[in-house]
Amino acid sequence: MRFVIVVITLVGCIESATPDVGEPIGERCDSADSDPVTSVSYSQDIRAGILVDRGRCVRCHTPEGATPIGVSIAMFDMSTYQTLRQGGRTSGVGVIVSGDPCGSVLPKKIGPAPPFGSRMPYDGPPYLSDEDQQLVHDWIAEGALEN
Repeated sequence: MRFVIVVITLVGCIESATPDVGEPIGERCDSADSDPVTSVSYSQDIRAGILVDRGRCVRCHTPEGATPIGVSIAMFDMSTYQTLRQGGRTSGVGVIVSGDPCGSVLPKKIGPAPPFGSRMPYDGPPYLSDEDQQLVHDWIAEGALEN
């Protein structure tokens, strides 16, 4: 009988114990546009500047991708605005949530701590600069328009 009482008492102590996890080590995400005065252009800033040039995304994430990673594994085609918005096998339409960069997968995948898989671009470093990451964030915050 004593054993049962001890076990119940210990279980009660364990359930009420909470871990001391400390202060957050990273900044919290803010979905606001960092520069509401300046619009981000999909065709110039995102498509030409990041997806094609600096981020090298479309090298892999197209049906004709240069490596077996892009479309064949992730099933993520970034070659057009429409296919970009469809997302991939894991991200789905959550890849870009218009007006909500913090709820979107794309900014997380190009950032230092992706929620799944590898940080993009896969062949980095170099990775996208803080300024380019902010452009993606702001484009999504502005509604992820096809402009």
